[in-house]
Amino acid sequence: MEVNILTAIKNIAITPIAELRSYYAIHNRANSMGEALENYIKDVFAGTLAESDEQKRLMRFEQAFSYQGNQNNPPDIIIKNGDAIEVKKIESAGSSLALNSSYPKAKLFSNSPMITAVCRNCENWTEKDIIYAVGVVNKNHLKRLFFVYGVDYAASAEIYERIKTVICTGVNAISDVEISSTKELGRVNRVDLLGITYLRIREMWGIENPAKTFSYVYKPKTNADFEFAAIINTEKYNSFSNFQRAEFESIDGINIKDVKIKTPDNPNVLKNAKIITFCR
Repeated sequence: MEVNILTAIKNIAITPIAELRSYYAIHNRANSMGEALENYIKDVFAGTLAESDEQKRLMRFEQAFSYQGNQNNPPDIIIKNGDAIEVKKIESAGSSLALNSSYPKAKLFSNSPMITAVCRNCENWTEKDIIYAVGVVNKNHLKRLFFVYGVDYAASAEIYERIKTVICTGVNAISDVEISSTKELGRVNRVDLLGITYLRIREMWGIENPAKTFSYVYKPKTNADFEFAAIINTEKYNSFSNFQRAEFESIDGINIKDVKIKTPDNPNVLKNAKIITFCR
């Protein structure tokens, strides 16, 4: 069985589950809505939404994924010989995504200092496309789910690295203070005359959620109980097999529309993409 974004969307459309926390609590698989959302994303990609046998579910995960991550390092999941997935939960349709110390990724690279050694060595890879899976939740209810590839959403790494470099250079240029070596943007010691106060300068990245970012091609239905949307650039969409695309496009209720989206590094350049939507 193929494991990719099209199989995941198909599984969401065929087996919708909105009350995520209740569903996963019954199966003793999640204690929080964030954990339930991440389990849901794993299940829709692995095709295990209806699997009640936990042993069979875990065996399927082993077949589908080469890496399942942790809370502190991206990504959350890597499909075996496929894309990486980063799962984000927000509680309002207008909320931004908190990325903390990790700036948004157009692609995931194996030499990134932000990933763990286990992730780096989970398979033989250099770079991967990354899918942002953003869920809007209201208490226990999943109201909206949006899939978008990082390459269509985030700027290239050098854009963010340049900002980091400028800040670090500026901190190190401060006179009459003691600068410590740190993995953060900077640390200034002995700020006060007693020499007992220090300042940590940390990265706290955030990005607008994709529904807001792509509002020029996507208008949510505010009265829907659940709504799904995905944006996939046409080059990526066409990389899936003709058979899979034909099967996917025949699913009742799924709407596929050709659009043009802005290129993150140069918004004046538009690229062809598919927007895939359905609701209930």
